[in-house]
Formats: sequence, C-alpha cells, structure tokens
Amino acid sequence: MSGHDEPAERPVPGGIRPYSRAAAEVAGTFLLVFGLVGAALLTSGDTNGAGSQPGTGLLGVALALGLAVTAGGYAFGPISGGHFNPAVTVGVAIAGRLPWRLVPLYLIAQFVGAVAGAASVFGLIAGGSSGFLDTAIASGFASNGYADLSPGGFGLLPVVAVEFIATAVLLFVVLATMHPTKGTPAAPLVIGLTLSSMLLVALPIDNASSNPARSLATALFGGGDWLVQVWVFILVPVIGGALAALVYPRLFAPKDEAVAA
Repeated sequence: MSGHDEPAERPVPGGIRPYSRAAAEVAGTFLLVFGLVGAALLTSGDTNGAGSQPGTGLLGVALALGLAVTAGGYAFGPISGGHFNPAVTVGVAIAGRLPWRLVPLYLIAQFVGAVAGAASVFGLIAGGSSGFLDTAIASGFASNGYADLSPGGFGLLPVVAVEFIATAVLLFVVLATMHPTKGTPAAPLVIGLTLSSMLLVALPIDNASSNPARSLATALFGGGDWLVQVWVFILVPVIGGALAALVYPRLFAPKDEAVAA
C-alpha cells in the first residue's frame, strides 16, 4: 500500500453505507453506556429499606460492561466494526483498517450514543425515590476522576497510567482478534472479557474509562469538577490507543498490515 492509498476496511464487509455504520455505532455505544452506568448507579450498591437486596459491587459493574460490549459487538460489529469508543476508532484508523474520512462520523455517532445512554439512565433514576437522583449527581453520576474525585483517592499519575495501560491493552486485543486473516469469530467475547478485567483494576482508581465518549457523557450529568477533569479521560485513552496501534503491526504483523500515515 502506498502512502496515498485509502486504507482498506477489512474488518467490515464492503458496500455498507456510512449512515448504517453511524447507526450501528450509536446503538452499540448506547448499549455500552446504558449497561455500565445503569449497573454502577442502580445495582452495584446495596438497596435500602424493606426488601433490600445486596448490591453486585465492582464485579457486577465490570461484568455489565463486558456483557454489553460482547452483545453490541455481535449485533453491530458486522455493520461498523463495533468500535463504540473514540480511542478504538482512532487506533483502528492508525492501524490502517478504517479510512480517515469515516473517523469524524464514527466519533460523532459514539458521542451521541453515549449521551443518549447516560440520559436514559438519568431518566430512570429521576423516577426513583426522593433524593436518589440528587445522590447520583452528587456522586458524579459514575464519572471518572482523580485526586478528591477518585474513588480511592488516587492522584493524577496513577490515573494516567491505568488509563494508558488499559486502553493500550484493549487496542492490542481489538487489533489481534479482529485481524483480517488471524482474527477470531469470538472477537466480541474476547474484547468484552478484556474490558471486564481492565475494569476490575481501574474502577477503584478512577471509575474506569478507556473510552472518551463514556467519560464525557457521564461528566455532562455529573457537572462541576467532573467536567473540569474530563480532559484526562479524553486525551489519555486516545494516546494509549494510538500508540498501541502504531506498535501492534510492527510486533505482531509486520508483513501484512500497513499503518495509515
């Protein structure tokens, strides 16, 4: 491939129109955010009052995301590639598997889907008991944060490190499992399990992002200081994914993958 050639969209069958790809990314990102934020705010903690139930804790949140991504990947991956994450889209484009002309469309679709997912959870919580919504907003609405906004009081450096590592690992797995000749039909399941394992590490540190769309959507509802800190969870995952995409072809597929300029 020359430096002037359009990168081939090998993970997605040809002939699929851009609006169909955008719709698939909206739907998949909605599913991801709705499942993650809904689990974090509605089922992770113990319920109070008569008939109270034990919460699922961090494991439940991690599994909710993994299951949502797995379902979305199988349902919508054949249409758009199943990115549901701006860091993944940028990484896949850098690796030469998505034309750069489609990147803005994917990013817009992902942010729309993420905000719709968070707004849907907001609407559900608004119909709950008195004070439930106020508590969810006061706690940041499952937003990501560092220092005083970190669940475990972690500072900026460990937050940057965990977001960089988790997103880089995610991109390595995405590029490997969705490789045009060496990939696996079980890619959505493997990617979902990878995300669940990464969340179990990152949730106590910063509520786990690895996804700028998810972070911005929840920060919009958390407001205030959460919005001030959201730049970290937009910038660092993109950098982590981009560097992983640059490294992956050279380590694992140096002969058969071109890296987009």
